[in-house]
Amino acid sequence: MTAQLNPFRNAFRLPAKQRINWFPGHMTKGMRQIQQKLRNVDCIVEIHDARIPLAGRNSHFFDTITGSGVKPHILVLNKVDLLGPKKQKNILQQLRRQQPELKSILFTNCKDQRNHGVLDILPLATRLVNESSRFNRTQTNENNLMIIGVPNVGKSSIINVLRNVHLKKKSAARVGAEAGITRAVGERIKIQENPPVYMIDTPGILQPSIKDDEMGMKLALVGCLPDHIVGEDLIADYLLYWLNTHRRYAYVEKLHLSGPSDNISAVLAEYAQREELFHKVKQYDGRVEVMTNLLAAARKFIHFFRTGQLGSINLDEPSGLS
Repeated sequence: MTAQLNPFRNAFRLPAKQRINWFPGHMTKGMRQIQQKLRNVDCIVEIHDARIPLAGRNSHFFDTITGSGVKPHILVLNKVDLLGPKKQKNILQQLRRQQPELKSILFTNCKDQRNHGVLDILPLATRLVNESSRFNRTQTNENNLMIIGVPNVGKSSIINVLRNVHLKKKSAARVGAEAGITRAVGERIKIQENPPVYMIDTPGILQPSIKDDEMGMKLALVGCLPDHIVGEDLIADYLLYWLNTHRRYAYVEKLHLSGPSDNISAVLAEYAQREELFHKVKQYDGRVEVMTNLLAAARKFIHFFRTGQLGSINLDEPSGLS
């Protein structure tokens, strides 16, 4: 009996000579500022995207910040609304196998103030600080929490939610949908009166060199890098590759396709035709032609993923194809 051929790619490869790296100057400056402020920090709160619980965490940098357990360390996996509750148990098991010293892990959705995970951050941090050796800060009753993480995972949003809930005050940290909004280590932001608790916002910091291409694509797909650094066409191609290799074919109905495909150009062209996404292109001889707008189609495809319209997804789960 003939084995059925796998119609999809079994590996994702970047175009020749293309590498995914984004480490602008403000990240180098931010690392230096963070290390300078550590003496007056009582607890590290690391925010990461729940859809990539393992990929992209700058482990070497975080190890230097947390001092191998000297300071309490909480990992907050944000945007859990795009992950789904059924995947949380497996993620906890994966993380604790990979980093057994990390005991405090929370799942949050900073867009929903009723989400208990966000409101659990302060009580957990307070307990961990009280149980720790504060060395040079034993004489003060105030707590300083430093927020760290890669870009665009919701660090500033979580600060603003906690400030609003506990002090009934408006946003103090800048937020935006694009990676790199916070570009320097900020001053202390008060988020609780009694006992006094302050948070220090920091710029998102990636690894200086992303050697794992697929990890880089996952970071790009969830928006931890600006889209133009990688290119929307390449991000859409990785999304298609991931969905196919994990047997997630909801995109076929969402994009009104005739069936699953491994060819991103064909997928985008078919979707653009159906949605009448066209643009005018001037040819070398001066003629203007109306063509399908593949870039607009790619942006829509990525938007469907980022807003959960393709289902709840953990990009770090194992492939469904052998």
